[in-house]
Order: sequence, then C-alpha cells, then structure tokens
Amino acid sequence: MGKRPPIPPDIERGPPPPPARPQFRPPIPVPWVAWLVPLILAANFIAFATTMYMNDCPARSDECILFDVLGRLSFQPIKENMLLGPSIPTLRKLGALERRLVEEGEKWRLISCIWLHGGFLHLLANMISLMCIGMRLEQEFGFLRIGALYMICGLGGSLMSCLTDSQGERVSVGASGALFGLLGAMLSELITNWTIYENKCTALMTLILIIVLNLSVGFLPRVDNSAHFGGFLAGFFLGFVLLLRPQYGYVNPKYIPAGYDMKHKKSKHKCYQHILRFTSLAILLAGFIAAYSKLLREHTIQSTPIRDFN
Repeated sequence: MGKRPPIPPDIERGPPPPPARPQFRPPIPVPWVAWLVPLILAANFIAFATTMYMNDCPARSDECILFDVLGRLSFQPIKENMLLGPSIPTLRKLGALERRLVEEGEKWRLISCIWLHGGFLHLLANMISLMCIGMRLEQEFGFLRIGALYMICGLGGSLMSCLTDSQGERVSVGASGALFGLLGAMLSELITNWTIYENKCTALMTLILIIVLNLSVGFLPRVDNSAHFGGFLAGFFLGFVLLLRPQYGYVNPKYIPAGYDMKHKKSKHKCYQHILRFTSLAILLAGFIAAYSKLLREHTIQSTPIRDFN
C-alpha cells in the first residue's frame, strides 16, 4: 500500500537559508571607583586641623571655644568667628585670598585659598556638598576629568573674587568656587548629552532649581558670591569640553563582531556637541587670559581687611 515515491535526484531544491547574523551586545559600562573626591575631602579636613593648630587660640585668648576638649585646636571666640574657626591673621598667613597680596606677586594664593576654610561649620557644609555632587561625577567620568574640573573651577572662582574686590578689603577662603564649578559642569553635561537622557525636562528643571537655591546663599552677609559665580561659569564652559558622552545608539567598533553589517551606523558625537566643545574652550581660554591680565594691570587700594567665606 501506498508508499510515497522517492524524490528524483534531478529535481532542484531551494537555496540554503542565509547564515544567522552574528549576535553582539556591548558591555554595560562599569562605573569608576571614586577615590579622588574622598581624598580631597580628607585633605580639606587635614588642612583645617593644621590651620587650627597654627592658630593656637589659647596663646592669645582666654575665651577659646571647646578649650577643655580640643586644647590648642580650640576655636576663636564667637565674637571673632561665628563659624567656629581661626582668626583672620592665621588665614592670611596660611594662604587666604587677598587681592593686594596677589598683585604683589603671591599668585599661589589663587589656589591655596581653595583648601582653607573660615570655620568648622563652613568646612562641613562644603564637604557635604562635595560628597553629594563630586562622588557621582567621578564615578561617571573618572578622576582625571573631575580633578581638573575641581582645580580649574576653584581658580576661576578666585580670579572672579579678586576682580570684583575693587577696594582690596576682602580676605576670602573656601572651596565653594570649585563646588559651584561642579554644579555648572552638571548643567552643561546635561545640555551637551541631551540625547541620552530620558526625563530631560525634569532633570533640567531639578538641576536649575538646585543651582538657583545654592546661588541664593551667596547673598547672605560675608559670603563671597563672586567666587561662586566665577566657579560656576568656569565649570559650565568646562563641562562642554570635558564631559562629552557618545550620542544615543553609538556602538564602539571594537564591540562589533567581524562580518556584522550595521545599516545605520552612528557617529560618536553629534555636530552640535563639537560646536559647543570648541566654542566653550575658546570662551574659557579668553576669559582666563583676560581676567589674569586685568588682575596684573590693576592696583588695589589698601584698607582694613574684611573676611569673606566662599
């Protein structure tokens, strides 16, 4: 009964199926291990302890705060420093920013003032901000870019502080210029890497609100808001230069297997990212050169110093 006849060998079969396309999946980016920001935090606390040791409040006053606990490291009386810290002469001796001294040749004060703080409360507020902002940035972009960002923004804040001190009566210390630079860099990073964010408007409005609230603190008495603003501007333009990310959909060629044909290959960066990068770099260089040149040309009027914190 009915066996199916065999297929004649001369009947052509269909073409073989095409080989399967090689599969690949780019690896998930591994965050950097953040070690520089904790190191900066430790350096600031060590610098503050050194400042208080050099201050030696008990040698000059009988009203030192917490003398029984801290001894030589005790704080100046509240009437002299309500932030629980050293005296103005000590800060000036260790590198506080003062325009008159900078113009006389002590340019190192533009950097040294970043590592000094007017008091323990001042230090604590800045270091909490550093941990909240800096840790995430270092994990995403690495220590080299964040370290450069921190120092350059601190320098930008110092230059702005000097240029706005027309009377030469300000003694300024603090890392706030560098911290506001990190905030400015976060804003420019969001703008230049716009394509990779999902909730774009929410992220932008939240960041702008944080920046406005922090800048508003600068209007309190004896707060050097010019250093905040200078650091923020430096960080904003520097973020376009240092914090670029590949556009959404870009795949590094080293992760594409041999023989894989990508029909819609994307470039690493969009055209507007390159425009923002080179424009910001030009503005940044021009700004620093102009500010430094103006600082060297102008002379300040000597008067009684007033301490400002930034």
